[in-house]
Amino acid sequence: MANNPISKVILTNRNYIAEAKMRNHYAVIDEPVAKGGDDNGPTPVEYLLTAIGGCVAITLRMYADRKEWDLGKITVNVTQRQELTSEGIIKSLLEEISFEKNVTQEQKEKLLEIAGKCPVAKMIKGQTQIKSEIK
Repeated sequence: MANNPISKVILTNRNYIAEAKMRNHYAVIDEPVAKGGDDNGPTPVEYLLTAIGGCVAITLRMYADRKEWDLGKITVNVTQRQELTSEGIIKSLLEEISFEKNVTQEQKEKLLEIAGKCPVAKMIKGQTQIKSEIK
């Protein structure tokens, strides 16, 4: 049987603060005060952006290690963008990736291709179905 990741989130009765448990780790989720929360933790969107950035960075490190490329620190900034169009608001994500060490143009092209193979980003791009159940 596969070791499937599980995240359990419990929304407390204090505004929007939620407690999440992943394996042996705990995290707090909340909304900013301006949106009715108490700002006790990152928002769900901020966690999503962090998950994408973390996954991209780890995916790139794994690949670079196999190729024995020294990239130094890998920085991934993920930003949610919103654009108002005639069809409504269109949201997109921008990943800005940089490396502490110099990389060749050929390495950049390959690393950009590998970044697109991050499992979390692939989920967001619509390659994972979500089924909801109320128990």
